[in-house]
Amino acid sequence: MTTPELVPLNAIFSTDFVQILVPVTTADTMDEVAAAVASHSEGRRVRALPHPKVVVYQGEKMPGHMTVAEAGIQPLDHVAVEYDIPGETS
Repeated sequence: MTTPELVPLNAIFSTDFVQILVPVTTADTMDEVAAAVASHSEGRRVRALPHPKVVVYQGEKMPGHMTVAEAGIQPLDHVAVEYDIPGETS
């Protein structure tokens, strides 16, 4: 097993207007990445909603269990985190 490596990501959460740099590791899951990104905006500049969050990378929603390494996300890549609202399409 390899040691997790630091992967700083450019990220934006939902309707926030501020892009942030978020440190994650290659072993973090997309659910953990979503939580890390949301923690900087949700309830501050973006109203918190009672829906799960999903990471969008290169236009695709990433499964919550997938790791940063499995997704092929590289340092300084851009991800968006959105609310996964039932019945809505992105």
